[in-house]
Formats: sequence, C-alpha cells, structure tokens
Amino acid sequence: MEEKKGTKCCGGFLAFVLGFLLSVVAGWVVFPGLLFSEKDQPISFSHKVHVEDQGLTCDSCHFFREDGSYQGLPTNEQCSGCHSEVVGQTPAEAKFVEEYVQKNKEVPWLNYQYQPDNVLFPHKAHEPFECTECHPDVAKADKAPKYYENKLSGYSKQTMKMWQCERCHAENGVSNACHVCHK
Repeated sequence: MEEKKGTKCCGGFLAFVLGFLLSVVAGWVVFPGLLFSEKDQPISFSHKVHVEDQGLTCDSCHFFREDGSYQGLPTNEQCSGCHSEVVGQTPAEAKFVEEYVQKNKEVPWLNYQYQPDNVLFPHKAHEPFECTECHPDVAKADKAPKYYENKLSGYSKQTMKMWQCERCHAENGVSNACHVCHK
C-alpha cells in the first residue's frame, strides 16, 4: 500500500508542475493577444517615398515650433503644400487628398508614442539625441508598422516604457528623481 501512496504523491506533483507550466505558457502567449487589439493607420503612409524619393528628413515634418514645443505629427496644412491635389498614383494618396485635405479634416493618426498625461517629456531637452534612439527607424519603411492598442489603458504597446527612460538617464548621468519626468 505504501507504494501506491508514493505513486499518487508523485503523480500529483507531476500534474501540478505540468499545470503550472501550461498556465505560464498560456499567460505568456495567449494573454497578450487578449489584451491588445491590432490596428492599421487610417491612411497607408510610406516614409520611404518621402525620404528617398522626395529627399525629406525627419525634421521636415516633425519639428520644434518657435516656442520650443514639439510639433509631433504633421498637420494637413503642412502636407497640402505637396498634396493639395493627387500627385501620385496610389489609392492611399487619393484617399488622403479627397477625404482629408479637401474636406479640411485632420487624419486621426494612431500615435505609437503617446505618453500619459502625468508624464512630462520635453523633446527640446532630448534634441542632441538621434530620433531613432527612442523611436523606430521608419525612414526605409514602405508602410507604417502595425499599431497595438492596450484594450484596458488605450495606450499603444509601442509607447516607451519608464524603464527605458530610466536606463538612458542613468547612462547619461541624468537624475531619475520622480519630479524630473512626472508632473
């Protein structure tokens, strides 16, 4: 009888370990799929065409205003300098001109790097760094990367995380005190 009892104990332990491992795998693989929804930008946009074919740089569209604040995503007013009428042959450009520029309606771009309201991020203070140190290098991208929105918070999965900022501050001798980045 003692042999059966020992076998039962090991079988229970094995079932526990297998159950635990399956739970970890399901949590690692399945849960993120439930937490994030995958979205496309409202207009297909090629950075490659604008950089390689048109010779634009990042700061041609994303720049500092005179007051030092950051422009962020360009407005239709900026884009309509070249796109007041359809100049190319892509359906995306035709859609942009017809649905947004001609109707004077801003494109509801999905912002990959939108920060929470309690985060103070002055781009001006980070001006010496290359954009690609914090942002994906999309200059050669023919289309925008997928956007993954957290269903609970509404923020992008691609938004920079606090640990990334803290690491960079530590590497560059900048304070990581809360008040440096948070209002």
